[in-house]
Amino acid sequence: MRNITIETLNHTPVGQQQVELVERKGRGHPDSICDAIMEEVSRALSREYLKTFGRVLHHNIDKGFLVAGRTSPKLGGGKVEEPMKLIFGDRAVREFGGEKIDVTGIAFATARQWFKESLRFVDPEKHVTLIDEIKPGSPELIDIFGREVIGANDTSAAVGYAPLTPTEQIVKATERYLNSREFKKDFPESGEDIKVMGFRRGPDLTLTVAQAFVDQFIDSEQKYFSRKAEIHDALSEYLARESQDFERVKIDINTLDQAGRGEGGMYLTVLGTSAEGGDSGQVGRGNKVNGVIALNRPMSTEAAAGKNPVSHVGKVYNLLSHRIANEVYQKVPGVREVYIWLCSQIGQPIDQPLIASAQLILQPGVSLQKISPQVEEVMEQELAGIYSFTESLTRGEHSVW
Repeated sequence: MRNITIETLNHTPVGQQQVELVERKGRGHPDSICDAIMEEVSRALSREYLKTFGRVLHHNIDKGFLVAGRTSPKLGGGKVEEPMKLIFGDRAVREFGGEKIDVTGIAFATARQWFKESLRFVDPEKHVTLIDEIKPGSPELIDIFGREVIGANDTSAAVGYAPLTPTEQIVKATERYLNSREFKKDFPESGEDIKVMGFRRGPDLTLTVAQAFVDQFIDSEQKYFSRKAEIHDALSEYLARESQDFERVKIDINTLDQAGRGEGGMYLTVLGTSAEGGDSGQVGRGNKVNGVIALNRPMSTEAAAGKNPVSHVGKVYNLLSHRIANEVYQKVPGVREVYIWLCSQIGQPIDQPLIASAQLILQPGVSLQKISPQVEEVMEQELAGIYSFTESLTRGEHSVW
């Protein structure tokens, strides 16, 4: 039997608390760039390991760092003065059983492909310098992958929750709308670097949006502020359809702007991302695995992006805890909110956590004693199926940012 604990929380659900803060960083944000690329590298390495050796070998590409470049944004189109630098860090097996894997080639090709597909104005050959600092792993951690039962390669804890509040849902949806293909078609000057901060007080929501503009589409200060107003109107129309849970929704876009100050008073970029000259990025500083940074919630401290999907509980438990929480919420009547905590011990089977804990906020009149068996059954089933879950992680079926 697994070590499962179930208890109630005498808390007000987050969605009913007076104040709530939720953030999401879009795909062009420097932190999201790091998360997305290092996760894609892990998936590419996993595929190559499976193809060559029949199993995923030791790797963790979760120490990526993006050094901001230098650009000169200008009305009508500026230029790139110095490229960004993307540093790949941590560990990966390069040779096993006499066969070698081109880790560097895989990492670089994967990164270049991601830039081409995800950031319209970034040419990875000209605008990004790639630097490989991936080293071999320690013998004991590498040996975990050769054992009959692959154990956890770290002692780590994770927490997941369900359901998402309306604020969490709308913040996530807002960034996805602004970065959608349809929106970019209507507003090509809208760069991919978008950050949305949601502040709810009672039934009122304020969304503060940072939206990079691409300078080649903006030939005057008047046009910048005109297009900014049109983006505001388009977003207002979208939110009027999608945000029925709020009495009032206020939108503020690029609040640092100040008319009359030329390029210094507008959020202009050459490539559509602040990583070109304004801000560096790092794995683990962006969205959590459910797509938001929710400050009212407990959060896992591990960065999931880039970690191997087989044994690193910093990834596996991070995603699985949210999955279990959603399953409990969907399948067990009377649960208003659920938090799932998982903790591993290094070397121990990942389906046998040191502790698996459920904390529940229940509907009035619902008895913990009555529903505990159902909650435990869901947790048992999910933990028993963890190796199928890690296979789906290996196939890249779950977003980590």
